[in-house]
Amino acid sequence: MSEAEGTSPVGTVLVAGGGILGSQIAFQTAFHGFRVTLYDIDDAAIARARQSCAGLKQAYATDMGADDAAIEATLGRIAFTDALGDAARDAHLVIEAIPESIDIKKAFYNQLAALAPANTIFASNSSTFVPSQLAEFTGRAERYLHLHFSNRIWKHNTAEIMGSPATSPDVFDTVTVFARRIGMVPLPLHREHPGYIGNALLVPLLTAALDLVAHGVADVQSIDRNWMINRETPLGPFAMLDNIGMRTAQQIAQNQHKNEPSARTATVLDYIDGMIASGKLGAAAGEGFYRYPDPAYARPDFLC
Repeated sequence: MSEAEGTSPVGTVLVAGGGILGSQIAFQTAFHGFRVTLYDIDDAAIARARQSCAGLKQAYATDMGADDAAIEATLGRIAFTDALGDAARDAHLVIEAIPESIDIKKAFYNQLAALAPANTIFASNSSTFVPSQLAEFTGRAERYLHLHFSNRIWKHNTAEIMGSPATSPDVFDTVTVFARRIGMVPLPLHREHPGYIGNALLVPLLTAALDLVAHGVADVQSIDRNWMINRETPLGPFAMLDNIGMRTAQQIAQNQHKNEPSARTATVLDYIDGMIASGKLGAAAGEGFYRYPDPAYARPDFLC
């Protein structure tokens, strides 16, 4: 038994969804000693998840000082499967990182609830829903909450923890301890709030930047230069959007427009839709507002 398993109420973790963030959550959890099963829907999705996890080797070596032995041990603690029943059978904690569609999440939780033990905790990494919107689908509202991570989890190591009114305080505390055990800084929310802390602060910035471009006020690079110089940050709002990815940005914008319908939010959503239609999906796809792997904002002369 690992040190992590010996000191935490959580031992075995199931991460559902092997996309960019799901793979990062699985790798980070395994890096800190937990055994992880990474579930996705089919062989093709599993192959992509394996590739994503393998692609994190260099980041952990560079940013975390991990040697080859630590990285190989991490990968050795991750199992991959498309069989949800097998994955859920022994899970103490399920972290769901599947697409931000309420219909997809409902179908997943309905299936999971019938397969997981009654004492398994369910946690969602959802960035657009609050727990009370999904809790009824889980069949265990008292053992369900949200555990929200940021992209590049090993460096941006915050874990925003948000329960519904039905969430058990003991479950909330257990997940808080788990978050700290995997190297996160736990940030508890005392009531439900769309966007948590980070997105509640970030989304207005990104919306304002998109609004400026959509209305022809300024170009992408001028806006990013302004923010990077005056706020002394390494990324401007459009570089941030590229790292978030257009599909995630689209989901956030759709939710924002639903909650706050206006000409402004409609314009921003239309602009994002146009980026997706043109194949500019963000950094992971090789092009968004910038071209990768050598984006203009990372060049030494960008701020000159």
